[in-house]
Amino acid sequence: METVRIDKYLWAIRAFKTRSEATDACNGGKVKIGGSNVKPSRPAKIGEVIEVRKGSIVYSYKVLALLENRVGAQLVPEYAENLTPESEFQKLHAPVETFFVRRERGTGRPTKKDRRTIDALWDSMEDDD
Repeated sequence: METVRIDKYLWAIRAFKTRSEATDACNGGKVKIGGSNVKPSRPAKIGEVIEVRKGSIVYSYKVLALLENRVGAQLVPEYAENLTPESEFQKLHAPVETFFVRRERGTGRPTKKDRRTIDALWDSMEDDD
């Protein structure tokens, strides 16, 4: 086997669940070789390092051998070496507090119970008039 499309290779080494996801990632600029974006039809070459951005993590794979068909997860290390630094995996364990703003009860919009109390107060004020 001399050449394999990069999208097919990424699918075969299980970097993406489907080949169409791999193609979309290539077209979306999420797959790079040597710092430049690649098209899905670009051939993969042995020895190249492929960078794949998935979410906040940039995975790095070194091409060890070419393959066209998807292989089992246990066979992937024969075809690709995962060079992703541990610092990238640490991004998965980022503190949740940085993503969500917590507010104290009673601030912001009223709860359903608060709304009923307010409506009852308004109704009693209108009856007094």
